[in-house]
Amino acid sequence: MILFPPAKINLGLSILNKREDGYHNLETLMFQIPLCDILEIVKSSEFSFKSSGLEISGDVNSNLCFKAYQLIKEEFNIGKVSIHLHKNIPMGAGMGGGSSDGTYTLLLLNDLFDLKISKDKLRELALKLGSDCPLFVDNLPQFAEGRGEILSPFELNLKGKYIYLINIGIHVSTKDAFSGLNLLKNNNNKSKIKEILLSPLNYWKSNLKNDFEDSVFIIHPILREIKSQLYENGAIYASMTGSGSTIFAIFDEMKEIMFEKKIEKVFEKFIYVE
Repeated sequence: MILFPPAKINLGLSILNKREDGYHNLETLMFQIPLCDILEIVKSSEFSFKSSGLEISGDVNSNLCFKAYQLIKEEFNIGKVSIHLHKNIPMGAGMGGGSSDGTYTLLLLNDLFDLKISKDKLRELALKLGSDCPLFVDNLPQFAEGRGEILSPFELNLKGKYIYLINIGIHVSTKDAFSGLNLLKNNNNKSKIKEILLSPLNYWKSNLKNDFEDSVFIIHPILREIKSQLYENGAIYASMTGSGSTIFAIFDEMKEIMFEKKIEKVFEKFIYVE
């Protein structure tokens, strides 16, 4: 059986405060986009995990596909499988590729072994894999609160728009992204993401913000330059997604993106939203 785990972008991301459990409360809209990995799982006499496409760092034990298989195996005593993951979504890029792969492994195993796991239970299992994994149980825009696990459907139509994605291979650690945040400042100047998202797209540029940009752009100023250049290329809205380092921009039409100086790109793609 084959499924196609999608990537996501964050439209606005507000870090509200730090919790007693060490996590942070946040608000963001997570919008799934038609950029997908390819996940194939078949029953097998021996367990195996293979990958192709973009290189995956770490060993199999740290891969969310393997962890998802272990979760299902422990609870439902399923048989062994062979997993093949073809990576198209850059890793560590704020696009949720690993989370999507892990959640889609749960979905695929549920179908492959006819386990009849409810969506609520699938979300519960996905949360054990990571805070944003439950998003991918349903393929629709969702507003996330708490540490990212409290989800509610949100109607947002970007049909007919083009989303440009660029990643230059910078790795942004979660620790670094959080370390430079001024939570007091963020709370005192908090905009309401839901209200902004319901406004016309041209209102987003000055009002819809990813709080992580405050810290990440100081460490990696080239990302600020890329965002600025995308606006000069005619973007309606541009932002970093997640804690970085992918920058995306929304355009009315596909066009050649020109930068003032040469930028070495690990990943660059225009996506049409149908």
